[in-house]
Amino acid sequence: MNVNENMRKVLDKIKEYDKIYIFRHFRPDGDAVGSTKGLQRILQLSFPKKEIYLQNEDFSDYLAFLGGEDELQSPENYRDALGIVMDTGTSQRVSCQNFVHCKEIVKFDHHIPIESYGTIEWVEEERSSTCEMVAAFYDAFKDELKIDVEAATYIYTGMVTDSGRFRFRSVSGNTMRLAGLILDQGVDVDVLYANLYLKNFEEFKFESYVYEKMQITENGVAHIFVNQEMKDKFHLSNEAASACVGYMDSIKNVIAWIAFIDSGDGSIRVRLRSRFVTISELAERYNGGGHACAAGATVYSEEEMRKLIAEADELVKEFKANNEGWM
Repeated sequence: MNVNENMRKVLDKIKEYDKIYIFRHFRPDGDAVGSTKGLQRILQLSFPKKEIYLQNEDFSDYLAFLGGEDELQSPENYRDALGIVMDTGTSQRVSCQNFVHCKEIVKFDHHIPIESYGTIEWVEEERSSTCEMVAAFYDAFKDELKIDVEAATYIYTGMVTDSGRFRFRSVSGNTMRLAGLILDQGVDVDVLYANLYLKNFEEFKFESYVYEKMQITENGVAHIFVNQEMKDKFHLSNEAASACVGYMDSIKNVIAWIAFIDSGDGSIRVRLRSRFVTISELAERYNGGGHACAAGATVYSEEEMRKLIAEADELVKEFKANNEGWM
């Protein structure tokens, strides 16, 4: 594995500090949890005398099977420490804002760069996941770093989930080679996939309801609004409700799909997905961002929701008029 300059800077900076705090974005997904826990475990194995903590203020029920995180510490404890912020494009999305108290900050991310906030920034937006970057980091320095099946399970979780089970366009030959390296550590994929993808019966009823209620715009944008009534009907958390964006990913001629989730606090969470067409810039106009074909945003009214749908429809219309090969 080739070692780029930023990779080496990250490792050198880690070596400088006896205390390291690792952070991720709020509303964590498999990549956010997997990359932070995976890096923490690798560093604990490799540098057993260092103090290494995960510091976050929200958690994922869906990923609870991966285990817990460390208790939050007082801001003064961060002052002589290195902070590593992972899988987070902008500073306001960091789950625990105590990261600003760290002496130095490393940004370790694969999102399209929007904001510069690290002393050292290792960003590779072409990577399928931040977990792929962690795997590459281990591979580049495996004469200095250690890994075990626990770390590998965390890393593989993020690689699988953020790549859509290795189906997204960001997946490359290097992604698959690194996935093989991580699998070789002994990851039990039967247990992992059961935790990630088995559903209870209530979720299947919700999926059926989504297909009944979803709508498709004239030019091919599928969308669904999961309001509080729907969440109550199927006993859904915001996290479980958000999973419905994946139900709309296999409809012919629909090349963008959007789930709107009533968060219960006056905001509406938006999950945008696409194939062929880039939707990240649309997300950025609505308090969000992400990747070319997978992004998130936030709106604050049904009127704003309708405006976003209309803009997505126009985006898809323009793409279809000027491109071939989409389905």
